Amino acid sequence: MTTFAELGLPTETLSAVESAGYGDPTPIQAQAIPCALEGRDIIGIAQTGTGKTASFTLPMVALLSKGRARARLPRSVVLAPTRELAAQVAENFTLHSFNTKLSMALLIGGVSFKEQLARIENGVDVLIATPGRLLDHFERGKLLLSGVQIMVVDEADRMLDMGFIPDIERIFKLTPFTRQTLFFSATMAPEIERITGEFLSNPVRVEVAPPASTVDKISHEVKQFKPTRKISAFKEKRAILRNLLEELDGKVENAIIFCNRKNDVDILLKSMSKHGIDCGAIHGDLDQSIRTNVLGKFREGRIRYLIASDVAARGLDIPTVSHVFNFDVPTRAEDYVHRTGRTGRAGRSGFALSIATPGDGKLIDAIEDLVGIELPREEIKNPSMRPASGGSAGREDARVEGPSGAAEGKIARASKKPAGVASKKPKKVDRRPAAAREPARDEAVVGMGSHVPAFLLRSIQ
Repeated sequence: MTTFAELGLPTETLSAVESAGYGDPTPIQAQAIPCALEGRDIIGIAQTGTGKTASFTLPMVALLSKGRARARLPRSVVLAPTRELAAQVAENFTLHSFNTKLSMALLIGGVSFKEQLARIENGVDVLIATPGRLLDHFERGKLLLSGVQIMVVDEADRMLDMGFIPDIERIFKLTPFTRQTLFFSATMAPEIERITGEFLSNPVRVEVAPPASTVDKISHEVKQFKPTRKISAFKEKRAILRNLLEELDGKVENAIIFCNRKNDVDILLKSMSKHGIDCGAIHGDLDQSIRTNVLGKFREGRIRYLIASDVAARGLDIPTVSHVFNFDVPTRAEDYVHRTGRTGRAGRSGFALSIATPGDGKLIDAIEDLVGIELPREEIKNPSMRPASGGSAGREDARVEGPSGAAEGKIARASKKPAGVASKKPKKVDRRPAAAREPARDEAVVGMGSHVPAFLLRSIQ
């Protein structure tokens, strides 16, 4: 078994590794760190939760330990697709460089420009940023990228999904061609291959697991139910989720519940809170201070359930997440890999449960094709489909049947009249004048044809 001491890391970095409580390096770390220390460009492909972040932060700390940062000229750049992932990389860098004099700045949206500008003006060794905010600073003339020695792109395929590829290409062109470049991702799409072919120089490809594979220690299960009506599926699915949480109460340490849409995250949060379930929520439309606060509470165990959009599907390193619930089956099979990667981390076991309707069948099939395993499926009872009780069933739920015996869809209402009493309708009284009550004659008026109204015939007789 390879140890961190055998990877070529300097003493200061090894001390940080020991303080962080790391054991042996993961496969991606064991293969990537020596190549990074040699200054090689790297394409690193590994399933989520296998330690990709340390694969580039540890060698960065070692390589940048000598040298001095200059104002507005960062020595290295780490690009991340989301604020949460960028903040997590910053936490890792702080942890791994605590006994060095390296400086770091975090550039993400939702935070004051003024504070970020002050950090850049003082000079930073490591700049960790989302692409949009980095370019905002550059366009304001407050940041220069001509001094970048190391550039890292984390979760490159997520960058592609979020439309950041044009920004990535622009940033590459603003940095020196002599830079060292490291790409890390769980999957590698053809468009990413094109980018690496254009901007990386003779890269080492480190692939420790098949692309889009899931962690072996995660148990997968799909709970299938049939909504009573399409319009009520969302409400019924919420009831099913509450039932599952109640059934698994003693087994769930904490869990992330994923929805496909931001609006559904808010609705589900309100519904679960109404039923007394301890939860919080994050999605891309929330203010950054709120997202940071909720994530902090979840990490500290003050919130048991985190309801989230796919903004939390990548990069969140919370080792103790015991369960992941897909309230909505993801529309992209790759997102299933990233969502379920939030559990079963650091060698722990994990559980991933998805709630599916008949319309999700093709999505489940696509996930199985991608990850190469069959997801166990279980039909569960819809809480809304309860049998009607005694008398009410005959009155409210009885169906009017046609001659063939098939239900015509109309609800038969019980009559209030006693059995055997015939129904009598009141006789209508014709209150018109006697002349008007006479039968209409068939004679036609010359010039008017045979389509003359009866009242005209009577009036001219």
